[in-house]
Amino acid sequence: MPAALTYPGVYIEEIPSGVRTITGVATSITAFIGRAACGPTDADAESPVIIGSYGDFERNFGKLDPAYPMGYAVRDFYLNGGSQAAVVRLYKASGNPAAAAKAAIKIANLPLEAASAGSWGNQLRARIDTNVSADIAARYGLATTDLFNLIVRDMGSGRQESFSNLTVKESPRRVDRVLKAGSSLARAAASLVLPATVIPAAHLDPDSGKTVWDQDKSSTGVAAADQAADSAALDDAAYLGDPDAKTGIYALKKTDLFNLLCIPPDVREGNTSVLVYQSAMAFCVDRRALLLVDAPAEWSSAGAITQSNNAALTGLGLNGDAARNAALYFPRVIESDPTRQGQLDTFVPCGIVAGVMARTDTQRGVWKAPAGQDAALNGVQGLATTLTDAENGMLNPLGVNCLRSFPLVGPVVWGSRTLRGADLLADEYKYVPVRRLALYIEESLFRGTQWVVFEPNDEPLWSQIRLNVGAFMQNLFRQGAFQGKTPNDAYFVKCDKETTTQNDINLGIVNIVVGFAPLKPAEFVVIQLQQMAGQIQT
Repeated sequence: MPAALTYPGVYIEEIPSGVRTITGVATSITAFIGRAACGPTDADAESPVIIGSYGDFERNFGKLDPAYPMGYAVRDFYLNGGSQAAVVRLYKASGNPAAAAKAAIKIANLPLEAASAGSWGNQLRARIDTNVSADIAARYGLATTDLFNLIVRDMGSGRQESFSNLTVKESPRRVDRVLKAGSSLARAAASLVLPATVIPAAHLDPDSGKTVWDQDKSSTGVAAADQAADSAALDDAAYLGDPDAKTGIYALKKTDLFNLLCIPPDVREGNTSVLVYQSAMAFCVDRRALLLVDAPAEWSSAGAITQSNNAALTGLGLNGDAARNAALYFPRVIESDPTRQGQLDTFVPCGIVAGVMARTDTQRGVWKAPAGQDAALNGVQGLATTLTDAENGMLNPLGVNCLRSFPLVGPVVWGSRTLRGADLLADEYKYVPVRRLALYIEESLFRGTQWVVFEPNDEPLWSQIRLNVGAFMQNLFRQGAFQGKTPNDAYFVKCDKETTTQNDINLGIVNIVVGFAPLKPAEFVVIQLQQMAGQIQT
């Protein structure tokens, strides 16, 4: 009611409606983990890097390189309809103790280093001049002799960055802060103690016929002793990282949301280790995400998987309830490699499948199985193993999702089961779309009911919860996400004195029970055909 009723008249009071709209979260943000030529590493605060296109990936992590399979997986993701991705670049120090992780440019009074680890930084050069602005100096209470300009150029890619009116004194234009905020090429080295009093000396002009980047007197490059090395081959420790330090796969703790996780092997013809997949699968359970598992390179036929009582599949060790959050795809795919003049080679399919899922989510919804004739594999020239219907029939009941190729249709995803999808297990989350829909609802409700915390725990609160959660579920029902002709057939929301007892109230607990009837994909289409007997005159 109004604060005080003091005079005769009309008082206006706004009453809360109790409506707190629950917005559905994204469903196909895909995380990629692996090596790259450049860019922030998992130990850096800037990692993971969120990208919206393959062009973003190239700008941050470099162009396609056969040494780094992650780049091909990201390319395939966007070729097949992907939209947003979170990229974690892993870096393992080389075995050479003399090689630094980051290249250094040693300029007197201004030591610089490459913005990220790797040999790409060996191509950097920097130039300093003192053609500065007197107005800027006066604005910050500095003399023009306190300012300098810095140009940094990557001689390998041709990228160049210019920073004007910098200083080593305390100022908004202090060089370390400006480079950290605005440069993708260089940072002030840790050895530079700021604020300081002496600015770096300007470089000289180049000789006639030379550019400023051709001579050491007109710009400074990376000396041989200060060059950096690329990452060594990754081992399990590099992938697993440290959960507390948020490195390795746990760098994804620094991102708000991801729905799919791809971990391409460190080398094109190799495999991601079982230990890495097991840890990643457990992490996906915590983050309500789905792990896309690539079949090992040794799986060359359906028989190789099913022989010895399915020993190859069992050997992956991806089982238990956590396997609901993982899906396996076989075989690998054949694509052209633009870095090798279009030669065909074999690649893992995780990025392609993630793109197909993103495309299906956009066109049909997360409740639609990302498989079938619409789940075409764009950019794929063929499959490493051609499967027959009989071989597909051996693998599908085991929860192995097959990639098939059909005349005119081309290569497609032809399976949609989780790693708990084996018929023998009879798991309720047998199918990928059912599991992904459940994860979507869980994450959306988790974020959309935060307002409930610390509210008075009684019927007025419970009715608001039923109203808002019910509205969210009703919206999904109207989009065709559930079975049933009526809302009562499709879902229910309970939050009342039956779900929350007096003892729960005393303990500060409110219980919300949400149920839904998921759509299951039609895996087997049975057509019954019979002849009609002609009419017999009697």
